[in-house]
Amino acid sequence: MDAKAISLSETDVKPVVDLLNDYLANYHIHYQKLRGCHWNIKGQNFFTLHVKFEELYTNAQETIDEIAERVLTLGKPPHSRFADYINESEIKEINTIGMKDLDMVDAVLDDFSKLISLERELLTATEEASDDGTNDMVNRFMQFKEKNTWMLRSFAGKK
Repeated sequence: MDAKAISLSETDVKPVVDLLNDYLANYHIHYQKLRGCHWNIKGQNFFTLHVKFEELYTNAQETIDEIAERVLTLGKPPHSRFADYINESEIKEINTIGMKDLDMVDAVLDDFSKLISLERELLTATEEASDDGTNDMVNRFMQFKEKNTWMLRSFAGKK
């Protein structure tokens, strides 16, 4: 399959596919960080954050699948090697063992900020490619992160 099968220009969607693969790489590192936070959370916020991190990594797992399937819908292969994820991701791995609970929240907020920035780039690229399907998908993902940014910032007592 190629983009022409869904009435899109191959040339126009190439930047979208490239950005989606970068986005996918970042999401994989973010997902694993969330798993680490979920597994290693300790302290008085354990019950609240253990559940929240699970909610976030479950959402990230579903998002990863949707991103990869969208790349396939556009007629290209999604990245699927951890080497690619690590090399291409702006989001970096961290060791969550022994990390303080609010430091974990800060790490997730930092990831959200980077992912939202990538999403805004994607929205511009999808608009230029007339790719409303990808635009709608990315916009939905961004709204989820914007809301959770507000919630986590409120939880951590940040402005």
